[in-house]
Amino acid sequence: MAAINQFQEFEMDILKEIGNIGAGNAATALATLLNKPVDMGVPTVKRVPFEAIAESVGGDESIVAAVYFRVEGEAPGNMFFMMTPEAAKQLLYHFNSEVSCEHLDFTEMECSTISEIGNILAGSYLSSLADFTHLKMFPTVPGFALDMAGAILSYGLLHMSHTADEALFIDTQFLEGQNQVQGQFFLIPDPDSFHVIFEALGALS
Repeated sequence: MAAINQFQEFEMDILKEIGNIGAGNAATALATLLNKPVDMGVPTVKRVPFEAIAESVGGDESIVAAVYFRVEGEAPGNMFFMMTPEAAKQLLYHFNSEVSCEHLDFTEMECSTISEIGNILAGSYLSSLADFTHLKMFPTVPGFALDMAGAILSYGLLHMSHTADEALFIDTQFLEGQNQVQGQFFLIPDPDSFHVIFEALGALS
C-alpha cells in the first residue's frame, strides 16, 4: 500500500497542479458570491506530520474559525478549512460591510455564511481532484466551530477508527483588490485513499 509518507516528488507535483486548478475554481466561485473580482495566490501544497497540523495554524491552543467536512465517495477522508477569527471576519466583511471586525464573536448567520464559503471552496478543490482522477468524491454537510485548533482536530477525527501519519496542507490566499485573506486547507485521507487516488492518476506502477 502506498502511504502518504511514501510520496515521491512526482506525486506531489500532481497534487500541486490539482491545488492550482482548484484555487482557480475556488476564486471563480468566491467572485460569483461576492460579485466582484477575486484572485487567489498560488497555493502552497506540502505534507505535514499529523501532529504538526495544529502547529501550522499557530498551535493546539490557538483559537481558529474552522469548517469541517467528511469527504465521502471512492477516496474518503477528512477536510478542514481553518482561518484565524480575524481573517474570517475580514472575509465576512466583504459580503456585508456591516459586519464588525472589532468583535470576534460570530452570529448564527455569520457561522452559516462561513460554512457555506468553506463548502464552496472545498468543493472546488474536490471537483479538481475528481476531474483528474475520475473518482467520485463529495463533501458532507459542513460543520463550523470556533475553538482551539487542537480541540477541533480531535473532535473532527473522533469517528476515525484508524490513525493518519500525515496530512496534505494547502495554504491559500484570497485577494480582493488590496485586501488579502489567508486560509488553510488540510486534507487528511483515510489510509487507503491515496493509493486509490494515485492509482487513478496512473502514478503507481
